[in-house]
Amino acid sequence: MPMDPLEHDRRYGELDQVMRAYLGQQADDTPQRRSRALDAYLRHTWHTRPSAIAEAERQLREYSRNPPGRIRLSLGEFYAIPDTGMPESKIGDWLTVLADHLRQSIEEGDVPKPSSPQTHWEWHMRFPETAQLLGGWFSQDIVDEFPDHDAAVSDYTATTDPQLVARLVGELHELLALPLDEGDYALAAAELGMEVSPPEPFSHGAWFQSLATTLPSI
Repeated sequence: MPMDPLEHDRRYGELDQVMRAYLGQQADDTPQRRSRALDAYLRHTWHTRPSAIAEAERQLREYSRNPPGRIRLSLGEFYAIPDTGMPESKIGDWLTVLADHLRQSIEEGDVPKPSSPQTHWEWHMRFPETAQLLGGWFSQDIVDEFPDHDAAVSDYTATTDPQLVARLVGELHELLALPLDEGDYALAAAELGMEVSPPEPFSHGAWFQSLATTLPSI
């Protein structure tokens, strides 16, 4: 019988967050070096939920010591590790390496330096409401429902709680404070789900600045 959501989160919730950080990334951690994905997880989690790192270390180590068999996986009673591209026989050792890195980060204060997001997961974790706007209102499909970008933004503000709109404004100001050039802004837009160009004559960066300025008054 599949686990209910509460049981899943108690046993595997933070393990799942670590695994999500590896989507689209190389699981190339070694005992001497953290991967790009694990650095992204640590950089974001130290800033937002530092106590969760110890829980991730515990869940990773427990899973590596007691991996589920195929029958229990098929019944949904255990968390299934996403495909990492490595042989199944090596996953337990890899999880132990990750747990060791997390423990070292806690015990030695080895924290990745602040930077702009480096992975798809990190972009979405750091700017969730921006991803909601760009992915929900500016995909190739949804933008066809509106005559222009302003109409799409107006629909977003009309259907979204004002507190979330305020959070979006804060995220946009944080995004604009990062040391990004125009190519970086275009990358950010793509990572956060935007599938169309900004309205003319704006560049991506200029459009983000316009949104940050005008949204509070809409």
